Amino acid sequence: CSRPQKVCLCPFLPIHPLKVSTCLYVIQHPAEESRVLRTVPLLAACLPPDKCKILVGRRFSEDRYPELATVCRNPSTLILYPGAEATNLEEVAVMPSNPLAMIIIDGTWSQAKDIFYKNPLFRLPKQVQLKTNISSQYVIRTQPTNTCLSTLECAAVALTIMEKNKSIQETILRPLQALCSFQLQHGAQIHHSKEHLLKNGLYDKPMPKNKRKLRRMELLVNNVKI
Repeated sequence: CSRPQKVCLCPFLPIHPLKVSTCLYVIQHPAEESRVLRTVPLLAACLPPDKCKILVGRRFSEDRYPELATVCRNPSTLILYPGAEATNLEEVAVMPSNPLAMIIIDGTWSQAKDIFYKNPLFRLPKQVQLKTNISSQYVIRTQPTNTCLSTLECAAVALTIMEKNKSIQETILRPLQALCSFQLQHGAQIHHSKEHLLKNGLYDKPMPKNKRKLRRMELLVNNVKI
């Protein structure tokens, strides 16, 4: 895990990479690469190298990324991105032939939205979303809502559904739980979601002047899915 020994996460990683048939393509925004506390390296450490491929960038053209283009054009490929056009993953996973590849975008919500809508390749795969009410365990980083999950958590839930193996989620989340525990022991604070802070009158930052961002804040307070 490349961390100091006293906060080493290696004991919490699986002894052997998990055996999965689904290949994950993690599309990572460049800003995530420089963050100290990232979840994608933990995800990669849990899976075989050929089942977790990380591509860093903002724009992905067919000329520069021919392998990715081939994957996106494969009718069995899925892209995990919520929205009105997305199908719940549970409904897709019950099909006789499970998809062999899934694309996940790693970044803030605004970064992920930018990558999804400005790259035509990512509009080709079938769009799916997770229907879950579980709260994020990535408590050392602020999420927009209580049910927004980190990239690692999304991958853990998705793989559990795709592979029909509940132990996958537990195994992949174990190093994340240890990471948060270590950070809290060394002075980090629990980060409640913006939704929680707004509803409880604890949001201490200036409200945005941008009408679109202000509207999103109002939707969070009123429990409207955004």
